Amino acid sequence: MEQTGGSHLIQNLTLSASTALKVVSLTPTFQHVTWIRQNIRKKECCFFEIGIREDVCMCGYSKSEHVADAIQTEVMGSGTWDPLTHIREVPTDAFGDISFGGLRQATTKYARVSTDTTPEVLYQLMTEQWKVSPPNLLISVTGGAKNFYLKTRLKNVFQRGLIKVAQTTGAWIITGGTNTGVMKHVGQAVRDYSLSSSMQGQIVTIGLATWGVIHNKEVLVHSQGCFPAHYPMDVKGRLPCLDNNHTHFLLVDDGTYGRYGVEIDLRSRLEKFISQKTLGNKAVGVTIPAVCVVLDGGGGTLNTIYTAMLNDTPCVVLEGSGRIADVIAHAAGLPVSQVTISLIHRLLKKFLSLEYDNFTDLMIIEWTKKIQDIIRMSHLLTVFRGGGDSHGDVDVAILQALFKASRASASQVVEGWRRQLELAIVWNRVDIAATEIFTDESQWKSSDLHWAMFSALAGNKPRFVSLLLENGVSLREFLQSEDTLCELYKQLPNCFFLRKLAKRVRAACPRRRKVFATRNRVHSSQSTGIALSHVSDEVRHLLGNFTQPIYPPPTMMYHFNMEDATSLSRSLSGSQAPLRVDLAEAQRDPARDLFLWAVVQKNRELSEITWEQCTDCVSAALAACKILRKMAEEGSDADEAVEMRDLADHFEMHAIGVFTQCYSGGEERAKRLLVRVSRNWGKTTCLRLALEANCKSFVALSGVQALLTEIWCGELSVDNPVWRVTICMIFFPLIYTGFLTYRPDELIQKQNEKSEDIKTVASVTGSVLRSKAKNPDLTTMKSLNCWSRLACLYSSPQVKFYWNIVSYFAFLFLFAVVLMMDFQTMPSPAEILLYVWLFSVVSEEVRQLFYDPDGFGFHKKARMYIRELWNILDVLSIVLFIIGLVFRLTTKLFYAGKIILCIDFVVFCLRLMAIFSISRTLGPKIIIVRRMMMDMFFFMFLLSIWVVAYGVAKQGILIHNDSRLEWIFRGAVYEPYLIIFGNVPTNVDYSEFDLDSCSMNGTDPLKPKCPVLNENQTPAFPEWLTIIMLCVYLLFANILLLNLLIAIFNFTFQEVQDNTDRIWKFQRYELIKEYHSRPAAPPPFIILSHLYIFIRNVLLCRPTLKSRKFRTELPHVEEEELLSWEALMKDRYLLSTQQQRSQTMERCIVDTAQKVNAITERLEREEEISSAILIKRLARLEEQVVQSAKGLQWIMESLKSNGLAWKEEQTLPILPTGKDSSETLESVNETEGFHVKARQFHYPNSKVTRFPVPEEKVPWEVSFTSYMPSYFSSEDNVDGSDTEVLENYRNPGGRTGIRGRGSLSHLGPNLQVDLVITRLRDSGRSVLEFLAVEDKQQKMVLPGGPVESAERLPSTLMRTMGKSLYEKLCEKIAEGILVFEGYVDDVRNTDNAWIETTVLNLHLDSSEDSEDIVNMVACSRGSLQWQEVSCKNGLCSDQSDSLRRVAMLYNRNS
Repeated sequence: MEQTGGSHLIQNLTLSASTALKVVSLTPTFQHVTWIRQNIRKKECCFFEIGIREDVCMCGYSKSEHVADAIQTEVMGSGTWDPLTHIREVPTDAFGDISFGGLRQATTKYARVSTDTTPEVLYQLMTEQWKVSPPNLLISVTGGAKNFYLKTRLKNVFQRGLIKVAQTTGAWIITGGTNTGVMKHVGQAVRDYSLSSSMQGQIVTIGLATWGVIHNKEVLVHSQGCFPAHYPMDVKGRLPCLDNNHTHFLLVDDGTYGRYGVEIDLRSRLEKFISQKTLGNKAVGVTIPAVCVVLDGGGGTLNTIYTAMLNDTPCVVLEGSGRIADVIAHAAGLPVSQVTISLIHRLLKKFLSLEYDNFTDLMIIEWTKKIQDIIRMSHLLTVFRGGGDSHGDVDVAILQALFKASRASASQVVEGWRRQLELAIVWNRVDIAATEIFTDESQWKSSDLHWAMFSALAGNKPRFVSLLLENGVSLREFLQSEDTLCELYKQLPNCFFLRKLAKRVRAACPRRRKVFATRNRVHSSQSTGIALSHVSDEVRHLLGNFTQPIYPPPTMMYHFNMEDATSLSRSLSGSQAPLRVDLAEAQRDPARDLFLWAVVQKNRELSEITWEQCTDCVSAALAACKILRKMAEEGSDADEAVEMRDLADHFEMHAIGVFTQCYSGGEERAKRLLVRVSRNWGKTTCLRLALEANCKSFVALSGVQALLTEIWCGELSVDNPVWRVTICMIFFPLIYTGFLTYRPDELIQKQNEKSEDIKTVASVTGSVLRSKAKNPDLTTMKSLNCWSRLACLYSSPQVKFYWNIVSYFAFLFLFAVVLMMDFQTMPSPAEILLYVWLFSVVSEEVRQLFYDPDGFGFHKKARMYIRELWNILDVLSIVLFIIGLVFRLTTKLFYAGKIILCIDFVVFCLRLMAIFSISRTLGPKIIIVRRMMMDMFFFMFLLSIWVVAYGVAKQGILIHNDSRLEWIFRGAVYEPYLIIFGNVPTNVDYSEFDLDSCSMNGTDPLKPKCPVLNENQTPAFPEWLTIIMLCVYLLFANILLLNLLIAIFNFTFQEVQDNTDRIWKFQRYELIKEYHSRPAAPPPFIILSHLYIFIRNVLLCRPTLKSRKFRTELPHVEEEELLSWEALMKDRYLLSTQQQRSQTMERCIVDTAQKVNAITERLEREEEISSAILIKRLARLEEQVVQSAKGLQWIMESLKSNGLAWKEEQTLPILPTGKDSSETLESVNETEGFHVKARQFHYPNSKVTRFPVPEEKVPWEVSFTSYMPSYFSSEDNVDGSDTEVLENYRNPGGRTGIRGRGSLSHLGPNLQVDLVITRLRDSGRSVLEFLAVEDKQQKMVLPGGPVESAERLPSTLMRTMGKSLYEKLCEKIAEGILVFEGYVDDVRNTDNAWIETTVLNLHLDSSEDSEDIVNMVACSRGSLQWQEVSCKNGLCSDQSDSLRRVAMLYNRNS
């Protein structure tokens, strides 16, 4: 069970996108085909009836395209063809992939679907079968289905904006799918994006086309699907082709042929279904937003816009695209009252001139009404005017339209802003959020944005994180709970750190189960996920075990060491827990937590933003270097390791930049910053982190080297020449004469000089304040006494080093004397002194091994010791000396022991190079020598191939069967090696061969064996071959390889020369630290210091004295001041880097290109604007002429009516502006307040459509000759449809477009009472509340209903409010205040029946009856609620108006 739990835990932690493998026998392709055959259906005609031709059916298909059953039915004759009866659904036979061919070889998915297919099935087809990711936005592009001209600039703007919004938001684009009209423009935009973009993802473009009008659809038909179907693009056909730039096609089939617009209903239902899906597959949240983009178009496009806006879908109309889009765009800028039938006449004649003659009066009236309703819904209409700068680009216009719609639809202000922000985060559109959401109107608290911050972090949206931080998000409040940070770690992408963390959690689970076995199940279940203790352990592993955990263990509220506990134990007096909480809170740095979270996932942008928020920024950058380089070292992915190292170098440059700024701003503060203990990063220092992270460039900074030099010199001044220090080492009394300068004296002198300068300036300027100013450090600084000066001299690491150099030379001198002059059988006093001397050296090496001021631990300290080359030489020299000493004390091995000691002397001499590594001149050269030694090692491997090859071949040719190994080695290896250095052999040439120099049988041990001889005692080997072999060997070995070695050395020197200084400065630290901790006395006197340390630390058990030179814990106040100063320096550094980045050549080129593009676009826009202004002026002039003609006509009619008809009747010609001139010349003084709801096209709860009534035709006084409304009553009644009876009842609000009673109870006014029950609730401020009841749709409304008389309450309230409360209200109805009485705009109103509402206000005071009513409301179990009177109350518009009137009675705002 434990293993199973661990596996599930790892699966959850790694957040793998793949699900568990299901063992199935079906292949994925067969599964796909089976699913489509079972769920997707098509339509086909099952009854053939002769249509326009004998071989063509009424459905439009030919007889050969019908199934056999349909032909047989036609022979039998089963009645008149009816689409509802004679079209049936069968499994689809057209699905799979389409290959369009051509250059791009585009392949898309397609399926032939029935018009009755449910949107759920289609959505499942796209998301599950076609593997399309759910959209974050739905863009429905509609407009002209035929090819139309689009201006080049507008076309580019539209395509660029559409692709940008789809790319940034992850949207689906839905079009008609054919290669004509607006669909073609969308396809071209997708094509251009796919050709120019290097991104892997594609833009999802779904085409919903009518199956019956698709050209070449026969190639798509196959019962088992086509994978792929090769579709020819025949654009010259009568029917349209599919667009090859779409990614998916749904071909809608209603069983007919040649009938357009079949897909409209299914497309509308699919878009509505998708818009109701939850955004991002979240359990809670906003739904997928939808927007309609309109270009060109005709009557069908107008219907689409009207329907979409009735469904609360915002529409973006592109002005300049032509036809109906331009009509709406020109009318949108006018008040509804000015959008008259005559105006629509003119606009249609202008923009739809080719179709204008086919328009009927009724059609224009209907279009006018729809355009008026569209304009009235201004929150859903956005006009993109390409010639202006209102929206900038189409993508901005689309997103602004969605935001505008969401603001209007939100019931509360905060809810509206939250919805917009959710959309902006999902779309990753920071520009829209900055301009539309975070404005002066929106007031955000930090707590209101915590969810947005989490979404931006988990969704890897760094620009949003930066925007939220700029707008008031407090990281301390955001990460106040540890659960938030743990949840962020659970949301990490699949990376190296998460895999390591998962293994650590899995390893901790069995132990945790054992420890917490006795605890309850709830607690144990909560502790199975990622905890901060796991993160802390893993981070400590990456930083190093010398650090402390950055997060406290789960069993402790705060983790501190024993020194902290000792110092705090005195102040803890019964209130220990609160103090620990305060300490833990002081330790927490939320910016550090987020920065660490971003670094471990190697997220450059997020880590950059969070680093800027860190207070301890230098330590944070160096810690990031250490973590990243450690992960790169442990990781197995080479590419991932490269990214980690690049990011580590990036943060090292940040650390360098900030520290350089700090050092220039204050040297002493910068030095304290290096050795300050950082509580945020495991109580280590910046200097230690830089060394562990191998940040050579940082350590090589002048500020770091100045600190190291200061530590190297101790209390001596860094300006003292070496010769003075050397003289004072021997003649120490000179230190009392001022011959040697000490740093305290130097600081006192500088302060005195500064004070003198201040006094001088004060005496000249007469400033009293300056003369009184004193440096506080002068009072604490004291000069060193005599003993302190002597102690500071000999405790200086510099002096210790010089004494050790002298001691080491003395040791080598003594060693050489013993080896060459005094190496007796019995050890002499000099030799015994040598042994004592070496013992002191060994004891010092042991002390260095166990000395661990940084808390590395013995294992890490041992690894660090062995990793150093000089320590390896130390160990080797000591081991060889011990072996030589043991051999030397043995009689038989006496000489062998001396040989070993002589070799050991060589090692000791090589160790001498380490002493000179501190030198600025010799130190870098030693580094070069070490690198060259490595190069030479690999060169020797290459050289050995040639040496062995030539040596073995030469030895085999010359010598026959030599059995002496030493002479075989000499001939095969040693002699060829000497040839490289010029020792040419004589035994390969007949002329120089000497028979006396060799032994015939190889019996002489001092001579080599002679070569094979002939009968005449001459060498038998082929002379020409041996000479050629020698020449070739010399050519390659002497010339080629040696010159190659020289070239390698030269390359290494050139490569290392630039870095040797940096490497030397980096390695200098260890030497300085070694001599800083080293006892003052040199060997062999150092053994006395070791004896003292042993007695003090081991026998007396006293703690080790810690130096504050490399590690300093500052007081809290001083640390806060230092960190504040560091933050200021960081800001200066960021500002300077930003300025440098803006001044780079690349940036200047980009800025110049942007400016040129902006100027070009502006010139094109101004050119279009100028032409548009000219057209508008001509139109205005034409309108003025028409108005003048109207005025003259009116004057002449007035003169005629005054008896002046005797004059010759001559009228000025009137320019017709429409088909019905009598209607266009009617002038009506329209008043505001025309009913709107009562003129909606669709009457509620019926299939009846109203007659369109434009705004100007609402009043009964206005002549409307074309007005022919239909009659509707929900059920038969005594009123009937008699015209005379209906004429007795006329709606006081004007025409509604429908006659009869409708769904109302009777003709004429239908009375209704709305009751506004209010009370005052005192909760610190007087709050006015109203009583709301729950209706059938579970919405809260005002109590009310139909009545026969306004003096009584509606009887329906008895059921909703209860009998007791109803009777109480009836008793108090007489006390009610009449708020409003009159006609109400209602969707149920007709020309002959309407609703009149009486609004009564019943205010409850503190009387006994009022208390009873309040108590009854409290017992209603939620069906009755008191709500605050506010402008966002969630009521309908009529009830909101009533509530607003009541609020005015009490001087409240609603």
